[in-house]
Amino acid sequence: MKKGYIVLIVIAVVVLSIFFWFKGAYNGMVNMREAVSAQWSNVENQYQRRLDLIPNLVNTVKGYASHEENTLTEVFNARAKATQMQLNIDQLDEATLKKLSNVQGELSSALSRLMAISENYPDLKANQNFLDLQAQLEGTENRIAVERRKFNDVARSYNAFILQFPRNLVAGMFGFTSKPYFEANAGAE
Repeated sequence: MKKGYIVLIVIAVVVLSIFFWFKGAYNGMVNMREAVSAQWSNVENQYQRRLDLIPNLVNTVKGYASHEENTLTEVFNARAKATQMQLNIDQLDEATLKKLSNVQGELSSALSRLMAISENYPDLKANQNFLDLQAQLEGTENRIAVERRKFNDVARSYNAFILQFPRNLVAGMFGFTSKPYFEANAGAE
């Protein structure tokens, strides 16, 4: 009779140990996936901040450099493309992230050309509204870089966590997949 209880207790301990390990692994993956999702929202938030600054910046430049219509149109077109590209974390794969990076890169390039225009217009360079918008845009570009780096860090931790054995078995059973990383645009090196 005592042997039966001991065997039953050992089986119960083993089953409970396996259960708690699965529970811990699953909950850890959920927490890390949510951290990746939250960081992705931070990246999107900074992109949106930049998009919101652009109309004011373009209108300020337009007042001083109205004959630079081609550059202004490029900025608005790049902004429109960036605005149309809406992603959620579940759609995020390498191809989609690359497409997003390309669209955002086009916008950054157009904004750089817009800022270069100011060199030709001393009155524009002295305009306080332009200077404020330029400073906000530079700050936002820095914030975007920081949030992208943080996203890469969180995604790297998550990917390493779900790909390690034996958690990779649990990840596969419950549909946890790797997240892509932001990479530098061509020519950034």
